[in-house]
Amino acid sequence: MKKPSETDEKLLQEISALKQQIREMKEAAANQAQVEEDLRKRCRYLSDLVENSGNLICIRDREGRYELVNHRWEEVTGLKRDDVIGRMCKELFPGPVSRQFEQNDKEVMESGLIMEEEEILENEQGKRFFITIKFPLRNDDGIIGREGIIVTEITARKQAEIQRETALEALDKSKSLVRAITDSAQDAILMMDPAGCISFWNPAAENIFGYTNEEAIGRNLHQLLAPGRFQEAYRKAFDRFKTTCGGKATDKTIELQACRENGEEFPVELSLSALHLEDGWHALGIIRDITARKQAEQELRRSEALYRTFINATSDMVFLKDEQFRNIVVNRPVAAFFGKPEAEIIGKSDFELMPQIVAEKCRQTDMEALTNRSVVFSEEIVGDEVYETLKFPVDLGENKTGVGGYIRNITPRRRVEEELFESRRRLADIIEFLPDATFVIDKDGKIVAWNRAMEAMTGVKKENMLGKGDYEYALPFYGERRPVLIDYVLHPDKKMTVPYPHFQDIGDVISAEDVITNMPRGDVYLYAAASVLRDSRGNVIAAIECLRDDTERNKLAERLNRAEKMEALGTLAGGVAHDLNNVLGVLAGYSELLVEMLPEDGTPRKYANNILQSSVKGAAIINDLLTLARRGVVVSEIVDLNKILLDYFRAPEFEKLKSYHPEVIISTELEEKLLNIKGSPVHLGKTIMNLVSNAAEAIAGRGEVTVRTENCYLDHTIKGYDERKEGDYVVLTVSDTGSGISAKDLGKIFEPFYTKKVMGRSGTGLGLAVVWGTVKDHNGYIDVQSEEGKGTTFTIYLPVTREEMRKVEKVVSPVAYMGKGQSILVVDDVQEQRELAKSMLEMLGYQVKTVASGEEATEYIRSKRADLVVLDMIMDPGIDGMETYRRILEINPGQKAIIVSGFSETERVRKTQEMGAGAFIRKPYVLEKIGLAIKNELDRT
Repeated sequence: MKKPSETDEKLLQEISALKQQIREMKEAAANQAQVEEDLRKRCRYLSDLVENSGNLICIRDREGRYELVNHRWEEVTGLKRDDVIGRMCKELFPGPVSRQFEQNDKEVMESGLIMEEEEILENEQGKRFFITIKFPLRNDDGIIGREGIIVTEITARKQAEIQRETALEALDKSKSLVRAITDSAQDAILMMDPAGCISFWNPAAENIFGYTNEEAIGRNLHQLLAPGRFQEAYRKAFDRFKTTCGGKATDKTIELQACRENGEEFPVELSLSALHLEDGWHALGIIRDITARKQAEQELRRSEALYRTFINATSDMVFLKDEQFRNIVVNRPVAAFFGKPEAEIIGKSDFELMPQIVAEKCRQTDMEALTNRSVVFSEEIVGDEVYETLKFPVDLGENKTGVGGYIRNITPRRRVEEELFESRRRLADIIEFLPDATFVIDKDGKIVAWNRAMEAMTGVKKENMLGKGDYEYALPFYGERRPVLIDYVLHPDKKMTVPYPHFQDIGDVISAEDVITNMPRGDVYLYAAASVLRDSRGNVIAAIECLRDDTERNKLAERLNRAEKMEALGTLAGGVAHDLNNVLGVLAGYSELLVEMLPEDGTPRKYANNILQSSVKGAAIINDLLTLARRGVVVSEIVDLNKILLDYFRAPEFEKLKSYHPEVIISTELEEKLLNIKGSPVHLGKTIMNLVSNAAEAIAGRGEVTVRTENCYLDHTIKGYDERKEGDYVVLTVSDTGSGISAKDLGKIFEPFYTKKVMGRSGTGLGLAVVWGTVKDHNGYIDVQSEEGKGTTFTIYLPVTREEMRKVEKVVSPVAYMGKGQSILVVDDVQEQRELAKSMLEMLGYQVKTVASGEEATEYIRSKRADLVVLDMIMDPGIDGMETYRRILEINPGQKAIIVSGFSETERVRKTQEMGAGAFIRKPYVLEKIGLAIKNELDRT
C-alpha cells in the first residue's frame, strides 16, 4: 500500500477533525433542539399558568406599555388584549389611578424591589378588594427591562371578615336585647341544666315566686316551686320533656299548681323549650301566673249561666249565628216559635227553618249587619202580626264574626202607636200653625214640638230641636241651659224661685214678661204663657209654652207716650210763647224808648236798660218755646256742620261761656272732609250752643269738653236712647268729664223745664228740649251715654245729603284719582250703598260690577277677574269681609282690595290688611277718599 504523503496525512487528519467537528455539531444541534424543546414546553406551561390563573397578570415595559395581559385581566377590566397591547396605563386608566400606577412602577423599576399593596375599587355594583404585587423583570444581562404585575381579588375574603365582625357585633346586641327582654318580661323566665337545676332566673321570677336570683340558682325546679303533693307531677312532666326534647317535644305547655316562697299556692302555665349546649339538652322555661285567667274563666262560666238564664227568661226571641249564618245559640221563645227543641235548631240556617222568601229577607239583613259592622233594625209582617228585629255583629274570636239579635212581637205596641200618632198629628197641626212661637216638652223635659213661629223667632230649625232636653230650649234665649217658664209650670215646686218680672200664676197656667237680648232680630220684649197638658185621667203628660214678640208694641207704646208728652208740652209751650210774646213786645218797646229818652248817667236809665235786657232774655226763652213747638224750622239749606261749629266758637256767646268756666278746656276734633247735611243753620247753631253750654255747666272746677264730628255709615239698626236706622250720617259728639247723669234722671233730660243748671245764668230748662226738637226736625237721632262721676256724651246722628254746597272748592282735583277703565268689584250687602259706590266709581272712569254678599264675590272671582275689590267689612247674614278676602286669596293669590265699613277700624280689619288688603275707608262714601284709596292701591306694586 502506498504510503501516504505528508500532505495526504495532514488532509486525512483535517478530514478526521472535520468529521469529529461535524459529529460534535450534530450532538450540539441535538442538544440545542432539546433545549429549545424544553424551553418551548416551559414557555407553554408558563403561558398556560398565566392564562388560566385566577389572578390578574400583566407585563409592562419600562415606558409603561402593556406587553402581556391574561384572560382574567380582560374579564375584570373589560378591555380586550388587542386594545391594550402597546398602549400605556394613562391611556387606559386616565386620572388619579393612572398617576398612582406610574409612581409605583417607577419605584419598582428603580429599586428593583417587589411591592405589595391593598387596593379598593368602587363601581355601581359596590366595593371590590384587591392585593397587587409588582416585581421587576431582568434581561439576560441582568438589567431591569420590564415590570410584572399580579393582582389577586380578595373581595370574598374581605366580605367574610366584615360579615364576621358584623355578626359578632350583632351577637353582642342580641345578648343585650335578650337580657333587656328577660329583665322586662312579665312572665318568669328560667333555664334548667340536664339535671333539672335552675341556671337562669329573671326578675319577674323573683317577683312571682319570692325567691331571689341567688336563692334560686342551682336548686331543683320542682323541689323549689311545687307544693309537696304536686312535686311528682313536676318531675314526670320534666322527665317526659327530656325524653322527647331534641327540639321536637309536642307537649311543652303544662298547667300546674305552684307555690310561692310564703307558701301560697296558685295556678301557673309552664312552657318548656329545648336548647342543646355542649353538656347536653337544657330546658328553657316560661312560667305565667294564670290566677287572673282562672278567675276570669270561672267568672265566664258563671256569666254564661246567668246569660242563659236571662235569655230564656225574656219573652223576646234571642239568637246567635256563626259566620256561615248557622244558629249556635237560641233561647226558648225561638224554639217555641218554630215548634222544635233547641237542639234541632242549633246548627241550622234560616233556609232550613223558614219559607224561602222569608229566609232570603233574613239573610239580607244578616249580611248587612256583618258587612257594615253595624246594628240593623228591620220589621217583618207575618200574617196579622208585626215583628221587630235587631241584628248586630258579634266577635266570635279567632278572627270570626257572627250575627246576634232579637225578635220581638210589637203588634200591640204598634196599634197603640198608630192611635197615639194620629192624636199627636192633630195636636201638632194645631201647634204648627199657631201665630205665637210655641214649643212643647214631655214630662222628661224633652222637646216634642217646635212650631214655625218658634223657628222664625229663634232661627233654630225644628229638626235641630226635636228630642233635645236638659234645658237646651233655653239656649236660643239666654245663651245657657236654665229653667224657663215651661219648667216652672211642669214642676210647681220651683215657682217660688221664678226670676221673671210681671209673673202671674193662675192654676196650671203661668205668664211673665221679659226682655231677651241677642236674639236673631236683636233685643226683644217677650210675653210668655205656659200650661201643663193632661191625659184623660188627669195626669200631666207634657207642658206647652207660647211666646209673643211684643217688642214693637212695647216700643210703640213708649214712643207714643213720649211723643204725646212732647206734643202736649210743645202745644202748651207754643200757646204760652204766643201770649208772652205780646207782653214782652210791649215791655221791650217801651223800655227801649225810655233808654233813649233818659240821660245816660242817671239811675232811671239804668233801670230802663235792665228792663230792656230782661225783655231780650225773655224773647230768647220765647224763641226756645217756639222751637219746641216746631214752628218755622226750615231744613232745606245745604249745611256744613263744621262751619256752624267754627262760627259758634268765634261768637261772643262762646267767649262769655269760657269766662264763666275758666278752668274748663274745650277742644275740637273735626273731620276734614265732612259730608253735607240738609238743615237750618240757626237751629243747628242753637243746638251746638246748648250742648256745649250743658257740658261746661256739668263740670265743677277743672275738666274738659270735647266736640267731635265725623262721617259715619251704620250697617244696621242700633238700639240706644233713640233707635238709629242704617244709612249715611254726619255724627256730632259732645263729651264732658263732669258729674254725669243718674239713671233715674236720664229719661227726663229732654223734657221742658227739666234742668240742674245754675238758674239765672244759663239754665232755663229748655235747652235739651230744643235740642230734641231740632234733631227730630232734621230727621236725626240722638243718643246719650252717661255714668255718675264719669261724665256724659251726647251723640247726634244727622242724615247726609249728596247735594253739594255752591262754590265748594276741592282740595284735590278729580284728575288725580281718575281711573283708566280698570275693573272694580264692589261687595256690599246694602243695595243703596252698592248703587252709590257704582255711580261714584263709574264717574271716575272705572268698569264696575256689584255683588250683595261674600259668597257671591267668591263665585264671581272663581270665573272672572277684577283689578280691585271694594270690600264691605260687615255683611249680615253671611260671611264678613275678612272671611271673603281669605276665600278670594285661595282662588286668586295677590288679589288687590280696599276695605270699607261704617264702623271704626277693628281687629278683623287689621288682620285683613295683614293678609294683603289695602287701605281702610270709613263710610259714608266720599268721592275723593274712595277715589284716592283705589288709585293708590292699583298703583301699588
